[in-house]
Amino acid sequence: MIDSSPSSLGAVVVVATSSDEDHPPEKITDGNTKTFWMSTGMFPQEFIIRFAEATKVSGVTVDSYNVKHLKIERNTSENASQFESVTEKDFERTEGHLQSNTVSLNGISANHLRFIITSGYDHFVSVHRVSVQN
Repeated sequence: MIDSSPSSLGAVVVVATSSDEDHPPEKITDGNTKTFWMSTGMFPQEFIIRFAEATKVSGVTVDSYNVKHLKIERNTSENASQFESVTEKDFERTEGHLQSNTVSLNGISANHLRFIITSGYDHFVSVHRVSVQN
């Protein structure tokens, strides 16, 4: 199993529900936990990662802060219009350090992954890195 930043797989964030010029969505895929995307409050918040081609994904690791509940959906077509639910997970609250949660995706194939943060431990959440295991 190889753990990669999505950008090393040719993946990019194509949609995000909020954006701050100091903490843009592109920071999710840069592989660096010191940079991050920050929501602008209210829930749900979501972002979609598009792979360069259909990619087998056995799991993802999400490094975040204040995320309480996350849903992951996938799409297997060229456009990001119809998604199907893959899994959801509750994250434990952490104080003073990042949450690091690995979520099994059982070797699914996906052109897009949609991450939906349905609730947080605060009004604002941040996603520092998403790593893909394939």
